[in-house]
Amino acid sequence: MKEVTIEELLAKAEKPSKEAMRLHAFYKGKIGVQLKCRIRSFDDFAIWYTPGVAAVCKVIHQDREKVYDYTNKWNFVAVISDGSRVLGLGDIGPEAGLPVMEGKGLLYKYLGGVDAFPLCLNEKDPDKFIAIVKALQPTFGGVNLEDISHPKCFKILDTLRAECEIPIWHDDQQGTACVTVAGLINALKIVGKKIDEVTVTMVGSGAAGVAIVRLLMSAGVTPGNILSVDSKGILHRDRSDRDILQAQFKEKWDICLKTNAKQVKGDVPDAIRGTDVLLSASKQGPGTIRKGWIKTMAKDAIVFAMANPVPEIWPWEAKEAGARIVATGRSDFPNQVNNSLGFPGIFRGALDVRARTITDEMCIAAARELAKVAEDHGLSEEYIIPNMDQWEVFPREAVAVGSKGIEQGVARIKAPAEERFKVAAAIIKQAREEVQMLMREKFIIDPDA
Repeated sequence: MKEVTIEELLAKAEKPSKEAMRLHAFYKGKIGVQLKCRIRSFDDFAIWYTPGVAAVCKVIHQDREKVYDYTNKWNFVAVISDGSRVLGLGDIGPEAGLPVMEGKGLLYKYLGGVDAFPLCLNEKDPDKFIAIVKALQPTFGGVNLEDISHPKCFKILDTLRAECEIPIWHDDQQGTACVTVAGLINALKIVGKKIDEVTVTMVGSGAAGVAIVRLLMSAGVTPGNILSVDSKGILHRDRSDRDILQAQFKEKWDICLKTNAKQVKGDVPDAIRGTDVLLSASKQGPGTIRKGWIKTMAKDAIVFAMANPVPEIWPWEAKEAGARIVATGRSDFPNQVNNSLGFPGIFRGALDVRARTITDEMCIAAARELAKVAEDHGLSEEYIIPNMDQWEVFPREAVAVGSKGIEQGVARIKAPAEERFKVAAAIIKQAREEVQMLMREKFIIDPDA
């Protein structure tokens, strides 16, 4: 087998960006609106619009819950962003964030059969942002918050979760955390370490980092065994900026109180030294995490370098430094720890039971099912989490989420797991087959034909 050079790997890593520029311009966007009802003649307009539609309106007016039966609310999700923290690009604004939100809609539809609509808001004030999202509830069965800067993203999510009648999800928090926990569950199986005994270092204390630490604790990691690092060093109770943390970054201060039992101080190298697991959701690399730091980790080290589009350390460098299992957020390397494995199936499950919220327990149920799917296929050091082309991931995840929602009493409807699996699988299959049919019939044009 031919040995792959560093130059070839770098060229491979750069290819998606070059193709993205070409194809986004060609298609002028990735999603649109497609009809789902029959139109035999113009006479059918009297059914779908006036006068016939008035009868449906009257029924919903008498019982608001009927909107799920007579409209697409049951399958509508809004993907909402203010463009204040897009990928690793920072505050680039709502217009520049729109390609990402469209991409999210594409993934929702193809992977989960969910009709997701991008809404980029020219509104940075968190209170006004919250008011806008709350006002959108009549149309949508759920909301996916995306690419919102911290700390305001915490207030927005927590407020909306508490005050809305539909699931509110911040994928940069809950989605990243869910898929990270799933990958870690299986990585620990391979190296033979127990989740309640390992030491974990979390580099990055933004939206993703804070949410990962929270879910790790809920999933069984001993809080005192966790070290979390932000731009000023390791989080601990005696930080010189403790007053600022308490006043402005309450989520970080909560981590200070719950983690780091030995009150370790220092910076990233000090936090990494001797740890079993390194999780990083920090600034993109390469070079954010250094090979020399990986060499100081415990035996059979696990490294998740999840910054996008460039991981904090290239996976081959982490391996050379002694890491046994390495994961990134990219699809062109093994072990992609990517939110796309989570949110389509999680929302499919939440929508199918008409959930009022998505709880942390529902996230953990999704993570465990994700891990189980990979285990069923056979774990290895380069396969700790399913691939997106393993379609059964999403209906299985949906069933796990819906079942936990029913168990916790946040579901509007109940149905047996077997029935929900059939429904979810059929919806997802139809979404995929529609795209393939449109390509075959050349309604979706091949730019290279």
